[in-house]
Amino acid sequence: MTTLQAIITAIVEGVTEFLPISSTAHMKFAQAMMDIDPSDAFVKMYDIVIQLAAILAVVILYWKKFVNFKSWGFYVRIILAVIPSLIAGALLKKHIDHILGSVAIIAIITVVGGIILLFVDKWFSHPKIEKEEDMNNPTAIKVGLFQILSILFPGVSRSAATIIGGMASGLSRRVAAEFSFFLAVPTMAAATAKELYDTYKETPEALHNSNLALLGLGCLISFLVSMIAIKSFIAYLQKHGFRVFGIYRIIAGLLILGLLYFGVIRG
Repeated sequence: MTTLQAIITAIVEGVTEFLPISSTAHMKFAQAMMDIDPSDAFVKMYDIVIQLAAILAVVILYWKKFVNFKSWGFYVRIILAVIPSLIAGALLKKHIDHILGSVAIIAIITVVGGIILLFVDKWFSHPKIEKEEDMNNPTAIKVGLFQILSILFPGVSRSAATIIGGMASGLSRRVAAEFSFFLAVPTMAAATAKELYDTYKETPEALHNSNLALLGLGCLISFLVSMIAIKSFIAYLQKHGFRVFGIYRIIAGLLILGLLYFGVIRG
């Protein structure tokens, strides 16, 4: 991975991490267009770690929520919601790695997810919960179970799965989106720790100094871009809903499938 490729990947991650269009899918699409080897140990680690960097933007923007130690209910809900995905991630890592190696499969999942997003606003148009504080523990667990879909099927989008899970549980679009952001922090922290450990154990040469410098640059770019993307997404979502993201996913997925079919990119 060159410096330019790392920068482009980080920008793509920062823009798409909190949108219901799958940052993983878009990084894989971008890397396929740049002819980056998806099986490279450093590339796989890079993709995971810069996602955590993007998600740390949540901690900065919502820092009052994360340091409010008087509200233990918030931490309990986050812990309960993250447990299902931690278990699924630990048990299904080989399955996940296999799916992530196939751009074609991710593109198909992207299209299917787009079709679902076309109807989400109509399906869940009468929310009952307008504040995160009003969520109960079973609701948090239900959102966590929805997050497993993004682990089983990379390309579903972690944010899409959890936001839809939240709305299906009665949360408003804004509350569902914000809880999805909060849940991303421990989820990606765990995924990053696991990936770094596996890389150090299996391919320690991927952690040499030049790669670490590249990783640091990618993290910084991903973090800064995400700061802008989060605020923009919340504002847009409250006014317009998910339909445009569904249309975009369908077009993007079909485009990638077309490029694969004609041999423009490798899948």
